[in-house]
Amino acid sequence: MISVKQLYKSFDGHHVLNDANVEFLQGQCNMIIGKSGSGKTVLLKAIAGLVIPDSGEIWYDDALFSHMNPAERKELRKRTGMLFQHSALFDSLSVEENVRFPLDMHTRMSRLEKKKRVDFCLERVRVSSSDKQLPSELSGGMKKRVAIARAIALNPDYLLCDEPNSGLDPETGIVIDQLIRELTLDFGMTTIINSHDMNSVLEIGDKVIFIHEGCLCWEGNREDVLNSDNEALNNFVFATTMARELKKQ
Repeated sequence: MISVKQLYKSFDGHHVLNDANVEFLQGQCNMIIGKSGSGKTVLLKAIAGLVIPDSGEIWYDDALFSHMNPAERKELRKRTGMLFQHSALFDSLSVEENVRFPLDMHTRMSRLEKKKRVDFCLERVRVSSSDKQLPSELSGGMKKRVAIARAIALNPDYLLCDEPNSGLDPETGIVIDQLIRELTLDFGMTTIINSHDMNSVLEIGDKVIFIHEGCLCWEGNREDVLNSDNEALNNFVFATTMARELKKQ
């Protein structure tokens, strides 16, 4: 579980996060939604340690991030998988080498142990036949699968995903959603997904947090989203749905 308590963050006097309080539960897909500039990306980056909040607390289970020493933070990073918006694969490395990268960086596994772990992760996301290919030879959906395989290579306790469906067609996006949910349940990870895709929310949103103008103003599950009486959330859902329908035309 990851807990955020009374988190504040501002840039140039503008409050981007204002007294954020939320718990992200283990074994669930926790969705952060909100329009561009609402603060959802800053919240995810603060959780990842990429943005330092002005005040407040971020707890990883019973460990307070701000009280960790450098060695403890390094250990936490090993327990945290990151799935970036544009996959962020290394163009010069093969699929196999991309997935092996965190193992090379953070473990003392033997070459054979690394090979077994890489093969397991690629098989788990169903891209084992592409292990020798370069990222440039893969489709957008395949790149996402490889990025997920790399994110789970160290068997993380936490998985942080930034717009995992960005650039994908709706059908491929659903496949990626289901894969993330499947891995979350199987590995018991605390998964946090920053998204603006209502398809994703309604497909896998075990817990949904809506951010509006820096405030966490609503939370519920995927069934609750369409029955909310929160005006800001309803406007966001309507605008997002309409934009998606217009793109289809």
